[in-house]
Amino acid sequence: MRTSIGCRRSTRSAATQSGLISYGPNQYDAVKRAATYVDRILRGERPGDLPVQVPVKFDLIVNLKIAKALGLTIAESFLLRADEVIE
Repeated sequence: MRTSIGCRRSTRSAATQSGLISYGPNQYDAVKRAATYVDRILRGERPGDLPVQVPVKFDLIVNLKIAKALGLTIAESFLLRADEVIE
């Protein structure tokens, strides 16, 4: 690690590579929901008539390797809420 600054990112890949914590929309769910919109449009619905959608499923990922490198201790109660913990 070149710096000792922890950061929060919104994508899973950021946490697995070098981020401390990632909290953001579940990418699989977002793509799946987008595909339903594409299907509806290809079946003839007007894009302007479709409702705006917002993410409904979020993932919390904690990278304990980075926390250890930064000298941080993450509370067990927080780790239990995480969808994924990278050790």
